[in-house]
Amino acid sequence: MANGFSTISPIDGRVVAERPFSSDVDLASALRQAAEAQSSWRDVPLGQRAQACEAFVDAMVANTASIAEELTLQIGRPIAQSPSELRGFEERARHMIAIADAALEPVTPDDKSGFRRFIRREPLGVVLTLAPWNYPLLTAVNSIVPALMAGNAVILKHSAQTPLCAERFAQAFEQAGLPSGVFQFVHCTHEQTARLIASPEVAFVAFTGSVEGGHAVQRAAASRFIATGLELGGKDPAYVRADADLSFAIENLVDGAFYNSGQSCCGIERIYVHHSLFDAFVEGAVALTRQYRLGNPLDPQTNLGPVVRTSAAEHVRSQVAEAKAKGARALIDASGFEAAKDGTPYLAPQVLVDVDHTMRVMTEESFGPVVGIMSVADDDEAVRLMNDSVYGLTASVWTKDVDAAQALGARVETGTWFMNRCDYLDPALAWTGVKDSGRGCTLSSVGYESLTRPKSFHLRLP
Repeated sequence: MANGFSTISPIDGRVVAERPFSSDVDLASALRQAAEAQSSWRDVPLGQRAQACEAFVDAMVANTASIAEELTLQIGRPIAQSPSELRGFEERARHMIAIADAALEPVTPDDKSGFRRFIRREPLGVVLTLAPWNYPLLTAVNSIVPALMAGNAVILKHSAQTPLCAERFAQAFEQAGLPSGVFQFVHCTHEQTARLIASPEVAFVAFTGSVEGGHAVQRAAASRFIATGLELGGKDPAYVRADADLSFAIENLVDGAFYNSGQSCCGIERIYVHHSLFDAFVEGAVALTRQYRLGNPLDPQTNLGPVVRTSAAEHVRSQVAEAKAKGARALIDASGFEAAKDGTPYLAPQVLVDVDHTMRVMTEESFGPVVGIMSVADDDEAVRLMNDSVYGLTASVWTKDVDAAQALGARVETGTWFMNRCDYLDPALAWTGVKDSGRGCTLSSVGYESLTRPKSFHLRLP
């Protein structure tokens, strides 16, 4: 639509929503309202901020069924999986609310005679959250709730694929009684977003998205001395050691690769298996993959939906085709998945072997239901291959040896290191990445540091 956008469902091409872009006047008004509202919100006692944020979470959770259906319509995730995003949203939000008092407590050094000294954590001002479509509630809440708890105002710009999520946030905050202007959302173009970042009212940008998008955010912020939090891409690896619980590893890694049709920044995209378990692991992974039901995600029996758009499916298909041309073997016959059709976003899951790092499917982010599996001789080879990536968001090892897992984790270049787990965020731990997976941190007490600035009080007593 002219001067606006349409959200097209990958399910069947229906128009889910049509929205106009905010005008430049609207954006200027939003910035002004946010700055004015924040000057009062920062003085609201922390307990009252917590009450408002808890009421916001309550309002969202109370509408789980309808929000979950909207998620499925907008992004094509199976309706059987969509409610889990609300559960994760609630877990993260309530944790960040619960730890705010301790996380925002002033830092007091040892007593010094004749002085009162402390470091206060003060809000930045207006936080701009730029959220993606693949986990639109989970990614947004990572910055929104702690930003508000710290005394900031928030402006949310959501993906054009998930505008209803931004509107749900606004409705829930209004129901919670949050003062006007403290939280707002806007629908705007990339050019308008760049101007928002450059606006003097914005004090911090929390971005989740592609590496290309992260560079665009950096360019827009380059003329200003503001920080940016960037959660970008991933090509997350797993290593199955010789002592792994094989059936447990297969079950969890296949789920980690194909949940949400593989459209997760921390989903499993490459697996390295000790040679002694390789054949058995591949056999089990293929058998489990063949059990997936690809189809209409509104059907509760479907556990694999379409990817977000046909171009995303074509990207995965091109990676698979290139790998096969270089000698990889595709172990899943797409004809066994009736809904899979070229020229559509319905894509059969795929397991590839005889792969190597000359193939894009092992080095370039796929963001779809495909995984490559390689045999490795030992821990050293696994670590070398896991680190052979421009990304470093999460990585996992599957083993019974806790000490070995911890030692390996010290050698792997990643933001989060898992043992016998993958594709999950613990809100008590820092969520961060290295290399092209971004910089900065959300969640945990550490996540509050980027949303506040330190202010030192050095008082000589009379």
